[in-house]
Amino acid sequence: MDTRRAYTRATCYCKDCRAYGRFIGQPGVLDAGGGTDIVAMAPVAVRFTSGSEHIACMSLSPNGLLRWYASCCRTPLGNTPRNPKVPYAGLVTVCFDAAPEAVDTAFGPQGRIVLSAKTATAPVSATPLTFITGGLRIFAGIIGARLRRERATPFFDASGRPLREPEVISRDQRAALEQLDARQEDGGDRL
Repeated sequence: MDTRRAYTRATCYCKDCRAYGRFIGQPGVLDAGGGTDIVAMAPVAVRFTSGSEHIACMSLSPNGLLRWYASCCRTPLGNTPRNPKVPYAGLVTVCFDAAPEAVDTAFGPQGRIVLSAKTATAPVSATPLTFITGGLRIFAGIIGARLRRERATPFFDASGRPLREPEVISRDQRAALEQLDARQEDGGDRL
C-alpha cells in the first residue's frame, strides 16, 4: 500500500459502520464508543498480495456502500462507493498487518477526526475543525485522482463490476445488528 495516497484518517461512529462491525463480529473492529478506525485513500494504492479469492462483499442496503471483508476469517477490509469511478476506499485499520504505533506513524493518530460523534454508544468528543479539514482532504484527493485518471481498484473488475457480488442484508438482519448495538449501550452482550 502506498501510504502517500491516503487522504485522511478518521474514526466513524455512524450506525452503518457500527452495523458493519457487528456483521463482521470480530473483536477490535469497534472501539469502546462503537467507532471504526478508517483510513480514507485512493483505491489505486491498495494491493492484495495474497488471499484475493477470499474477498467478499456486503451492503447494508440495495444502494448503500459496498463493504468488503475476508470471508475466511471475517477480517474487515473497508468500504467503497458502488460507482468505481469515484476513487475512494475507506480501509478499516484492523486489516493492516502492522502494529498500532506503525499505523499512527503512517497515517496520524486515531481519533483526530471524528465522524458522527452524536451517534456513538459512549461519550465521544466531536472534532469540528479537523472534520472540515479532513473532508476537504478527501474531496481534494478524489478530485486529484479523477484528474490523474486513476481508475485502478482491486475492488472492481476491468468492466466496473464489483469483484464479488454484494450480499445485501435484509431489513431483519439489519434490525438484529442494531439490537446488538442497543444491548451494548445498555451494558449487555458484546460481540
